[in-house]
Amino acid sequence: MFNDTHQMARRTTAAFIKQHVAPYIQEWEEAGAFPREIYRLAGEAGVLGVGFNEKWGGSGENDILMKVVVSEELMRSTSGGFVASLGSLDIALPPIARWGSPILQNKVIPSVLQGEKIAALAITEPGGGSDVANLQTHAVRKGDFYRINGSKTFITSGHRADFYTVAVRTGGEGHGGISLILVERDRNGFSTGQPLKKMGWWASDTAELFFNDCLVPAENLIGPENSGFIAIMSNFLMERLALSIMAYMTAQIAYEQALSYARQRDAFGRKIAKFQVIKHRLVEMATQVDIARNYTLNIAQRIQNGDNPIKEVAMAKNFCSQAAQEVTNAAVQIHGGMGYMRESVVERLYRDARILSIGGGSTEIMNEIIAKQLGL
Repeated sequence: MFNDTHQMARRTTAAFIKQHVAPYIQEWEEAGAFPREIYRLAGEAGVLGVGFNEKWGGSGENDILMKVVVSEELMRSTSGGFVASLGSLDIALPPIARWGSPILQNKVIPSVLQGEKIAALAITEPGGGSDVANLQTHAVRKGDFYRINGSKTFITSGHRADFYTVAVRTGGEGHGGISLILVERDRNGFSTGQPLKKMGWWASDTAELFFNDCLVPAENLIGPENSGFIAIMSNFLMERLALSIMAYMTAQIAYEQALSYARQRDAFGRKIAKFQVIKHRLVEMATQVDIARNYTLNIAQRIQNGDNPIKEVAMAKNFCSQAAQEVTNAAVQIHGGMGYMRESVVERLYRDARILSIGGGSTEIMNEIIAKQLGL
């Protein structure tokens, strides 16, 4: 499945994590952020350009498996929050790359792929999460500008991004009245709240955004007016695939940590890995990880081949998210008291796993999508 170029990308990403991230990740988790310089280093390593056209400095936009191997190695940082913030460009830039004007594309994409600028996607609002069709942030055309009023919340990279791909209502009610528009952080009338405190993903910058008569040039509109819902929906396939990868890697690392600990920890005169109850728990964990990863890789290959497996991606996200929660819970239990300590990797993985069944569309929303695809 993975060719020599993929393996080279895996090694490059692994080296980037080993040198620039792994030694400092615990410190960044406790600080609630990581240095902005890391974006530039990731850009230099080519990590940020995976999945984007070469004309903007990317590695190519049609190799889904390249994105898979890089995503897997980024998760070796052991911090979902770090990966989410570093990767916020992967949900912010695709609408611009696909529907933005050449002027907008050249203004935003190259600088973000180089790590000089940070991009974020702003859809979720305080009054609604998965109900995208009913968002309330309005943008009214006034001559050559749009006047935006409203707010967003739970925005990854929200506090320090330079560019925001913002979902706004430019037309009537429902999905037909939604547009996407680029907002630069230095626009008058735009502001951000303080980084939000979360259960997990501590290293991730997550914030509220506020638009108070924020004037944005009409040329910042991404695609035709009132066509934003299609762009948002098309973005979800890859976002949910990315979350599936994040979930099975969370489970993979938790399993590896538990296996290593069980082989070292003594109890009642022998290693706890020798106890049948622990052996069987580890077998169950390994099984869940293996099924989750191979099912997701199969879907990635189908997307690579040009398929649009909406149902299967939703299934993968649900299954992988559940596996992540169950495996991390088991890993904490195997670690005992040490698993409850903040210095333990499995403690962080346990906290981080909880968001995976919520972000990118909750389990309940995924079930509705699957049911619809099944004709139910």
